[in-house]
Amino acid sequence: MRRLILLFFVLSSSIVFAQKTEYSIIVRDIETQLPIENATVVIMKTKQILLSNKEGKVTFMLLGGSNVEVSKTDYETQMFRWTSLDGDQKFVVYLAGNNKLDEIVVSKESPQKTLQKIVFNSRKKLATSYRLKVFVREFFMLDNKYSYYNDGLVNFQFAVNQKKSRTTILVEQNRSYGLLEKDVSSDLKGYNLNNIMENYSNLKCFDPILNVKAKKDYLFTIKGHPNNKNYYIMSVTPLESAKDAIDNFEIVYDPIKKLIVELTVDIAPKDLDKIVENTAINAKNITRSYVKLSFRIEGENYYLLNSNEEIAYNLILKDEIKKIQVRNSFTTTNFNRQNFTYNESDVFKEKSLFNKKNKILTNYWDISGFTATEEEKAIVSSLEFKM
Repeated sequence: MRRLILLFFVLSSSIVFAQKTEYSIIVRDIETQLPIENATVVIMKTKQILLSNKEGKVTFMLLGGSNVEVSKTDYETQMFRWTSLDGDQKFVVYLAGNNKLDEIVVSKESPQKTLQKIVFNSRKKLATSYRLKVFVREFFMLDNKYSYYNDGLVNFQFAVNQKKSRTTILVEQNRSYGLLEKDVSSDLKGYNLNNIMENYSNLKCFDPILNVKAKKDYLFTIKGHPNNKNYYIMSVTPLESAKDAIDNFEIVYDPIKKLIVELTVDIAPKDLDKIVENTAINAKNITRSYVKLSFRIEGENYYLLNSNEEIAYNLILKDEIKKIQVRNSFTTTNFNRQNFTYNESDVFKEKSLFNKKNKILTNYWDISGFTATEEEKAIVSSLEFKM
């Protein structure tokens, strides 16, 4: 009997020892002590990629030890050993800035020509076969109130076809909460996961400013990055005389590798006045447009790290105007060169997770690569009870 008890104790101890432990890291600015949002945290053992939220927080599960890399464009990269985390499930990492004066970059080549080369090279690096595991999420507001939420773990398989990246989608898990009115929900179904990811990978947003004629409507300037000597920043802004140009571009890039690191495209409030208001039924009048993309250079690998996109518009209905705001994000949590195998029946062919029934196997959102803030958790919980 004692032998059985001893064997049970040994087996139980082994199981407990082998269990993964949940850890949290808070990333802060060493000077201001403020949390740093969108810092990249890589668990070197598992190659899991995480991004810090507005609270500077990331959460992950890990069995055994690992080195951890923390980086952000505006700061010096930190690498620390797993033993730093041992015995403490909450750990604060402080990043120091690499401040320097930004300087105008003088070149014989025109900035637009430089941009053409950078976009061409970035597209070429992205146009290859690989897969990304991505945490996808979307917040939806109707008349300034949160009305709907969905998220999921999604595998995107990229394949090159006619020099453009095409994607195949497999959904591992997903959930949706909240209620939408019929007239609005039909409008929301225009959100297309495939189109969005393919446009990000093909860098479709650059098309309007790559044309030689764009110099008549835009001002192109290049400066050294104020906090990182390895990068330049190109700004592309509409000229006052431009009638239709409304998007502002800011491109952070590596001038040696000629690869885009970050890209922001938005419309300044003053330029919204250039959009002629449409009063037709079902017309959408844009009141906010913003997208930010980050890319990761990892040796020979180059891929989308994360995206944040916001769009707001007034939807014209027969008897009223509805204010709609959509905020969605993609966060890459794993990159792999190996193609996954699947049956055709497993492929997700709908446009959005909005169209898929909930499939919850684990609390994937807690270790998804992006940890929700306390405010976001409260929003999701309130919508869950509306179901």
